[in-house]
Amino acid sequence: MALFARLRLQFLHLRHHINFSTSPLSSKSKTRAALSLLKSETNPEKILEICRSACLTPYAHIDRITFSVAIDKLAKSNNFSYIDDFLTDLRTSRPDLRTVRFAAHSIILYGQAGMIDQAIRLFKEYHEKNQNDVVLTSGSVKLLNALLFSCILAKKYDEVNRVFVDFSKRYKIEPNLETFNTVIQSFCESGSSSSCYSVLNEMDMKGVKPNETTFGHLFAGFYREEKYEDVGTVSKMIEEDYGISAGIGVYNIRIHSLCKLKRAREANVLLEGCLSKGITPNGLTYSHLILGFCMEGDLEEAKRLFKSMENRGCQPAYSCYATLVYFLGKGGDFESAYRVCKESMGKKMVPNFSTMKILVQGLASSGEVDKAKELIGEVKERFSKNIELWNEVEAGLP
Repeated sequence: MALFARLRLQFLHLRHHINFSTSPLSSKSKTRAALSLLKSETNPEKILEICRSACLTPYAHIDRITFSVAIDKLAKSNNFSYIDDFLTDLRTSRPDLRTVRFAAHSIILYGQAGMIDQAIRLFKEYHEKNQNDVVLTSGSVKLLNALLFSCILAKKYDEVNRVFVDFSKRYKIEPNLETFNTVIQSFCESGSSSSCYSVLNEMDMKGVKPNETTFGHLFAGFYREEKYEDVGTVSKMIEEDYGISAGIGVYNIRIHSLCKLKRAREANVLLEGCLSKGITPNGLTYSHLILGFCMEGDLEEAKRLFKSMENRGCQPAYSCYATLVYFLGKGGDFESAYRVCKESMGKKMVPNFSTMKILVQGLASSGEVDKAKELIGEVKERFSKNIELWNEVEAGLP
């Protein structure tokens, strides 16, 4: 009872500070309050009580985030029995959660916690006799896809192929596009990308056409393994064999993969290819490239891309600003870092403390003490969290 009273006080306290009305909290407001409470809670019993009080469901995005945060905290503290008891209790005690959808979500949460045995147990239980006491006449592809993805989350890649082959036959489940894409994702993440060719053959035999997600996984896998001949094969296959015009999502995966391999110039050629085909790059495209060139020490090319990005009307994201400010500061180009930082702060996107500290101290060391103090003043005005740290930095300026 004491815990419920504490939760209610916390909910009311949060409602007061974020200007909720005096009417009862909506389900979304309860979830936001629960998410706030979970951030600092470590007691496993209280974590579960917070979740129960919010009446979470798998249907709202913020609820799924809250489930994930709670399961992650319990798993990291090795409270696996609490996870199993909690998910089992929800499925049995709440009629609204006796559904295939929540069973699928539970399977994924088990995978997130590395509890694959429990995920498989739930899959089997649901097919033999589900929570509504109805035996399924045919297998659920939704549950199969959830179980495959659960194995990936737990990095049990060997289980993916076993589950795919054995369970689809045993429970008479016809794989769909999502099923095949998940199997391909598993092979690509586990360093066995070449095995995906046989999956593509099976898809062809079953009349399941691959999509951009399929080829995105293939590109990521072959680049990761540095199998550039296979990259070329997939590039031809996507258009010639399947008639798919790769969009910016596929190009972003290719560009990101090349940048991680420190081949930013090749990635930039792909950007030029996009533009020549009339494919519009987005913020993620430029963020990958800018980080790639920064990692390779080519700050001038990173700045050129940043300018080109803005000239094309593409708005930089926080990560793009933070990357440039950090690397320009580390590279001693404090004036450019200052300009980028001011633009970022003007859009209410402030780089983290360590990045700002590099810039502030760099400006001061190059004789721009007034600019350094100006930035400190702006940060202190907006955020109270690190005021004492900033006071120390300011006291150490010339």
